[in-house]
Amino acid sequence: MWTKDWMGGLQERGVTSYCSGEVKREINTYESSSSLMVLISLKGTKVFLTRSLLGVFEEDAAAISNYVNQLFQAMHRIYDAQNELSAATHLTSKLLKEYEQQRFPLGGDDEVMSSTLQQFAKVIDELSSCHAVLSTQLADAMMFPITQFKERDLKEILTLKEVFQIASNDHDAAITRYSRLSKRRENEKIKAEVTEDVYTSRKKQHQTMMHYFCALNTLQYKKKIAMLEPLLGYMQAQISFFKMGSENLNEQLEEFLTNIGTSVQNVRREMECEVETMQQTIEDLEVASDPLYLPDPDPTKFPVHRNLTRKAGYLNARNKTGLVSSSWERQFYFTQGGNLMSQARGDVAGGLVMDIDNCSVMAVDCEDRRYCFQITSFDGKKSSILQAESKKDYEEWICTINNISKQIYLSENPEEIAARVNQSALEAVTPSPSFQQRHESMRPTVQSRPPATRTSSTGSLGSESAALSALSLDSLVAPDTPIQFDIISPVSEDQPGQAKTSGQSGRRTNPFGETGGSKSETEDSILHQLFIVRFLGSMEVKYDESPDVVYETMRQILAARAIHNIFRMTESHLLVTCDCLKLIDPQTQVTRLRFPLPNVVLYATHQENKRLFGFVLRTSGGRVDSRQTSVCYIFESNNEGEKICDSVGLAKQIAFHAELDRKASEKQKEIDRVKEKQQKELNKQKQIEKDLEEQSRLIAASSRSNQSSGEGQFVVLSSSQSEDSDLGEDGKKKRESEA
Repeated sequence: MWTKDWMGGLQERGVTSYCSGEVKREINTYESSSSLMVLISLKGTKVFLTRSLLGVFEEDAAAISNYVNQLFQAMHRIYDAQNELSAATHLTSKLLKEYEQQRFPLGGDDEVMSSTLQQFAKVIDELSSCHAVLSTQLADAMMFPITQFKERDLKEILTLKEVFQIASNDHDAAITRYSRLSKRRENEKIKAEVTEDVYTSRKKQHQTMMHYFCALNTLQYKKKIAMLEPLLGYMQAQISFFKMGSENLNEQLEEFLTNIGTSVQNVRREMECEVETMQQTIEDLEVASDPLYLPDPDPTKFPVHRNLTRKAGYLNARNKTGLVSSSWERQFYFTQGGNLMSQARGDVAGGLVMDIDNCSVMAVDCEDRRYCFQITSFDGKKSSILQAESKKDYEEWICTINNISKQIYLSENPEEIAARVNQSALEAVTPSPSFQQRHESMRPTVQSRPPATRTSSTGSLGSESAALSALSLDSLVAPDTPIQFDIISPVSEDQPGQAKTSGQSGRRTNPFGETGGSKSETEDSILHQLFIVRFLGSMEVKYDESPDVVYETMRQILAARAIHNIFRMTESHLLVTCDCLKLIDPQTQVTRLRFPLPNVVLYATHQENKRLFGFVLRTSGGRVDSRQTSVCYIFESNNEGEKICDSVGLAKQIAFHAELDRKASEKQKEIDRVKEKQQKELNKQKQIEKDLEEQSRLIAASSRSNQSSGEGQFVVLSSSQSEDSDLGEDGKKKRESEA
């Protein structure tokens, strides 16, 4: 008879519309108990419901206080002025009649109380003609119970409310100090002090909260006693005062009053039993909740749940306050379908933070704070950095958002499907080919030609795709192949196949992989396209002739990341030029890795998730093993996988045409050099002939001058001179050429 429907108060305020189905089922289960203490034992994911329900109880207490004050004033008028007894009794009757018009949030028993008070109002109207009431009887039987309720019980509620508010503020301050603990400069003494402070404040808040809730629940019983006992005392005082009142008080009214007295005693006994039950619940919860007071509980006692598709709890959100400054705000976050919601303290409902369908989540290092992760929307236009309270919450939030991003929550049994997906990821690390695949892989394969260099991920496949379909997964990627999840900059060692020249022998190698001529090469390149990418991993592959090897590498790397809980991804800028692909640090603008474009033999995007893409780099072996190896690199972009592959294809086409132009230019230069050399030889021959002709003319001129000045003297020539004179100029040229 004395139950109360506090669920109706929540529905009237619209609070239950933001509750999950599990919370509503628990509320319906405990609805009959009508106790705020029930929600103390609920899971931590329903703290926001406890806060909202606490506001309803506090509002109900304020309404009770307001109504009791009015009833107290009415009864006080009866006590103070016997001459105004008729008017005061009429006012009391009026207030009792207005009870059914009062909007108590927890007014589940309004029908019983309204009918009872209506009967009292009728009787009081009949007794309003009485002229006097003994003030002593009124003071003892009517004023004392309601005064005790007003001065003791209602003030106790106000005092507990202030103590609870102070404990909550102390807990928030302790949590804030704990969240600011440095990860890099850990001080065990400070950490122990802050942890002890969190433990003490959390325990104090929990104990204060339980006593406060107990007092609020008890108030519902005391409200009935405080309103019924004064009325019962008033009626008894009237009976004893008026000797003639027996004529008006018939047996039916006496039976009604007896029933009310019995009901009050039953309510008192029920309240005492409920108080004992709540006290026992408080003791049990204090013992069971002791490990939960620690901010970072033991993972062996509280394991991480990785199959969740719904989660709620408090997180610290980073808000930018300037160009380089930021602040952190603690709010309650929860998932609702494919949305991430937040609710500030005091708000009735939550607000949308981000659509997390097809989003990406990864762990980040942020401002010397631990347990930080970043959520980026599917289009990459919106991101949010959040900090969890503990490592368990940190991993559970990342796993939950990953499960929601895959839209597992839309299925009928999302947790079972999430567990099946995680189990499939465990089994997918080392592929187990079927019997037919193993049979095909055991067949000897003969390659009649060496593998050709690929310039496109999708073109020029032809009949090779049919041959590749017969290959097993083991022939694409070897089992137990190590996977590299981080970008490692090249060390200062000689690259295989690159010998030092005499001019480079004394030059120090840049540890970041940059060379002195890299800037000029980049500036001279025709194509410059920059993309934001995140490195997922790389591993050595056996085959580099089909995009299937890229798909298989993506599958193994993603499965390995899911199994080993590797959520951190290094973000870089991918610069595509006609000479190479460069991974550049976005903060320092330092080149992390450089991939020569001729060595990129294959590239492709994921068939379903276009954000994933990869390429195969063919490199020469090391100093000991000179065989060629192929390494597949996998990246994630912001919906730009196809654009990046198109850009790489365009760069390879430009490089191919540039190489053809270079070879044609070198061939033309060689032809020009041969022609120039021939022209020089011809000019040299002509110069020699000209010199010989000039010498012959000089000799002839000198011989004529000697003959004219001899005056009859004869010159005797030797045999050789005579031969030369007979041969003439041709003979001289021949002898000079022989010489």
